[in-house]
Amino acid sequence: MAEADGGSLRGLYVITPDCLAPNVLLDRVREALCGGAAFVQYRDKGGDAVRRADCARALLGLCREFGAGLLVNDDLALALAVGADGVHLGSADGDLAAARQALGPGRLLGASCYDDFERALAAVAAGADYVAFGAMHPSSTKPLAVRASPSLFTRCRVELHVPACAIGGITVENAAPLLAAGADLLAVISDLFEAPDVAARAAAYQRLFEENARDLPKSATL
Repeated sequence: MAEADGGSLRGLYVITPDCLAPNVLLDRVREALCGGAAFVQYRDKGGDAVRRADCARALLGLCREFGAGLLVNDDLALALAVGADGVHLGSADGDLAAARQALGPGRLLGASCYDDFERALAAVAAGADYVAFGAMHPSSTKPLAVRASPSLFTRCRVELHVPACAIGGITVENAAPLLAAGADLLAVISDLFEAPDVAARAAAYQRLFEENARDLPKSATL
């Protein structure tokens, strides 16, 4: 799994849904990894700590098998306990600088920045390896989420020089303009896990990244 070196943070970023039984979740994540997913974020708001730890360890094993990275959503302690590759924190999920110190230099720290570039500036100053903007489109997962402009990705590339992740209502059909605007990661839940063939859908995203890489001038790559 690539460390926090910037240039390696690119690709399909799978975010797990809450509604699936662990065995079904693992099967579908395996399919996504077979299709080329680069990162998995384990998101589970449930209160069963033992189940969450078991599932996180199982996902980590899968990610190791495929050379992908596992991050844990909103739970630094769990990420550290299972040896995950990093953690992703929202605005109310803990201090970024403290998380950076706890993670050390070899693990990833991501930060949700919504539609707020100033928040992204502060996140990078605190040690975030990447920032996430969204929702880019209406999202069934967070229907009330504020909408963010694709111009944030262009600005992030020019001013912050860290990878940027797009999230919220992303589908294969609407993802290409986000990559063209400068998004490095596409965080996807519903369009992936509700697909009839998860591996094929993940592979379709992979093709978008490959097409975008051919279109980018070398000076624009991180």
